[in-house]
Amino acid sequence: MRRRRSSLWSDVAFLFFLVLCYVTILYVAGDPNRYMENLFFLNIAFLLAVITYFTNVTAGLVLNVAFIFAYGGYILYRSVTGGEAIGTGSYYWMLLAPLLTLAVWLFTWESRQLQEENDDLKEQKERLATLDESTDLKTTLAFQKDLSVFAGISERYGIPLTLVVIRVKYWNEMRRFIRADQLSDAILDISKISQASIRTNDTLYLLDRENVTWGLLLFTDREGAKVVMERIRSSLTQFNTQDFADKYKVQLNLKIGAVAYDKSKVESAIDFVAQAQRQLEYDV
Repeated sequence: MRRRRSSLWSDVAFLFFLVLCYVTILYVAGDPNRYMENLFFLNIAFLLAVITYFTNVTAGLVLNVAFIFAYGGYILYRSVTGGEAIGTGSYYWMLLAPLLTLAVWLFTWESRQLQEENDDLKEQKERLATLDESTDLKTTLAFQKDLSVFAGISERYGIPLTLVVIRVKYWNEMRRFIRADQLSDAILDISKISQASIRTNDTLYLLDRENVTWGLLLFTDREGAKVVMERIRSSLTQFNTQDFADKYKVQLNLKIGAVAYDKSKVESAIDFVAQAQRQLEYDV
């Protein structure tokens, strides 16, 4: 409802701005004898509106007050020195300038409200998202939530739990050789290697998209994790020879590490991931 109201006010302000412009065109065209004078004041009115657009309504209104006083002094000077009568048309620019400023401010304010709301929704989406958009893999947020569940099952039933972390070697260097529009495809293709090497009840997570890192939560011990790691390496060798090197013009290499879950040594999900990542240093 709030978004609809903001959009409505923004549309009303824009239409009001167009009406003012149309009326001004008629006013300027209706008095050819004062064309240059009216054109000069029209530029000032638009300048005040532009300043309001890039600053705020307070600055715009202060400048409009200064303009009204200056314009009023100008009319009074012409009336005294030239004997010109002060007609209703003399007040046109006194009304147009602040109305134009208010229209622009209202349109800008509502647009900024919509932009702020859009930014808030994006932040909320990123904060609450449990799936990566391009790969459909679970994210770090999902990993933190799932770890507490898996750890509880592991402790209750005495089932060993192991985290396997997979990272692409020299990813930052590889990105220079892969086109920007192919990066998501590359991440997805590498993810498929790991997905094809695990059981259906094991879970794959995309822990870091920048320095691409995956995590596997396995209900197995270190020895069982080594079997999975070897399957991933075997799949990688086949994938390098068949698809990846031809498609992306680079050779793919992975670093794989694993650490078993120990409640006494794991302070949090982030600490668990950090322990597994330290194991990557031994995979050279």
